[in-house]
Amino acid sequence: MNGTTYQQLVIFQTIVQEGSIRAAARRLELAAPSVSQSLKALENSMRLPLLLRTTRRMELTEAGQMLFDSTLPAIATLNYAVENVRDLSEAPSGTVRLTLPRFVAQFFLMPVYAEFCERYPHIQLELSASDATVNIISQGFDAGIRFGDRIEEGMVARALTPPIKDALFASPEYLERHGTPQTPDDLRHHKLIQYRFIASNQLAPLELQDGENRIRVEMPTALVVNDTDLIMDAAQKNLGIGRFLLPMVRPLLKSGALVPVLARHWPVTPGLYLYYPQNSQKARRIRVLIDFLCARAISEWPVD
Repeated sequence: MNGTTYQQLVIFQTIVQEGSIRAAARRLELAAPSVSQSLKALENSMRLPLLLRTTRRMELTEAGQMLFDSTLPAIATLNYAVENVRDLSEAPSGTVRLTLPRFVAQFFLMPVYAEFCERYPHIQLELSASDATVNIISQGFDAGIRFGDRIEEGMVARALTPPIKDALFASPEYLERHGTPQTPDDLRHHKLIQYRFIASNQLAPLELQDGENRIRVEMPTALVVNDTDLIMDAAQKNLGIGRFLLPMVRPLLKSGALVPVLARHWPVTPGLYLYYPQNSQKARRIRVLIDFLCARAISEWPVD
């Protein structure tokens, strides 16, 4: 592969990730006509159109999708290798893009990210808080934080927390009006504040622990939300039984604003993991973030 082809592929991948030539030019700090010319040259060398361009959007052709998918990991590895050598004589610098769920940003990252920025002033930290499932390579992220069972294959993963209990709770007033469930079967007579996944548009199933078995429970729905803060808010407003991770709801349980429901049946979910592509940690800007977050990992939580 000659240098020109390598640069053309980098520009092509950036156009796909950013969604337009102008956005890719801004990210690469190039003139938009240069980016457009590079794309045309690459298409000419492939003898196939790679992107269908209209006045409103750009879409990958079948050939473009194949080229993007097959070259992205290799180009990323080459970029990290070059950056690793360059880092030998420089302080960590550049942009590091991290994707994570909103509640993780609130609970885990907000207490520590300012310290990281102060420690590494030449690194620009870009945080994307979203509960949607993200392919970090194709969407241009350097690392992500997700539950251990939701990490893409082929990623390096490092634990940030132990397994987490998934709590059920309700307000004292709700339980006074409707009674306190004593068994999972009692939940049929109550309403659930339901969560809908943004990416899949699916409702989150309610699963509880029944001895050694994990059981799925069907409940009437009070309302459906796609934000975890709304679950706790709706529960405090007496609309139904909520479900969320115990560490995040524990302050409200301790204050009495919310009351545990069926605590002996709460299931345990995999903990949170920091994950990233193979070889990306060779780049110092990424390695220092990995080391920093792992040093702030939560080794244990009270289970009750």
